[in-house]
Amino acid sequence: MSDYLIKATAFDGQVRAYAIESTDLVNEACERHDTWPTASAALGRTITITAMMGAMLKGEDKLTVKVEGDGPIGAIVADGNSKGEVRGYIKNPHVDFDSNTHGKLDVRRAVGTNGSVSVVKDLGLKNNFTGQVPIVSGEISEDFTYYFVTSEQIPSAVGAGVLVDTDYSILAAGGFIIQMMPGATDETISLIEERIGQVPAISTLIQEGKSPEDILEIFFEGQNWHIIDRQETTFKCFCSKERTEDAIASLGNEEIDEMINEDGGAEATCHFCNQVYTLTVEELERLKS
Repeated sequence: MSDYLIKATAFDGQVRAYAIESTDLVNEACERHDTWPTASAALGRTITITAMMGAMLKGEDKLTVKVEGDGPIGAIVADGNSKGEVRGYIKNPHVDFDSNTHGKLDVRRAVGTNGSVSVVKDLGLKNNFTGQVPIVSGEISEDFTYYFVTSEQIPSAVGAGVLVDTDYSILAAGGFIIQMMPGATDETISLIEERIGQVPAISTLIQEGKSPEDILEIFFEGQNWHIIDRQETTFKCFCSKERTEDAIASLGNEEIDEMINEDGGAEATCHFCNQVYTLTVEELERLKS
């Protein structure tokens, strides 16, 4: 089955929730960027959360997420939209460490604990919405939990996990976002907090065959909850040779002549998907105004 996410409400609208299986999505991103295990976990967690944040949007709305700490992997950037289409990249994909004291991939060390998480939402308005918060742990999930509470004033719990195989492929990936709506009672909040503390690692649940529905059932067992939408999610990049040509044409004739005379052509690589576009001298000549 293809990756998908679900949106749900529970406790008579007091809680909004998202859960996702993102194994194929993360695997494609990591294959495209040749990531090593710890970098895979950092990139995978980020694009998994981005996919769920995209599901909060409507219509043609889209967002860009950037996690930039002082660790060796550098910046992680991901785009998502309301259609479940996600793409992302990591500046330094060849980063890996021994497991941390909990026996897990040391994402905190790779990301760093100083830096920022920023979210830019294009909602089709004159100005984009931009929110930025400092990194609080480097574990990604906790950092987005802090983002929602601080930047969007929505009490939230965010979890994302990635399990990497010995051949660097992705065994399992998934996540959840649980959000308290205005009017949520102390009783509801306490119950959700208790269950969040008891939930096993999300990547383990996905590897065991648990679905997004199964994941939310862990939080809402015994409660009246409803799925309001189900959406497939995929890795999709919007680059093309035509866009590459437009970008080169915008540089002007002098720059294009340098490519022709010094390089005998041009080559451009998309940051998001690693697709390489090559332009011949003849193609460059046609771009000159």
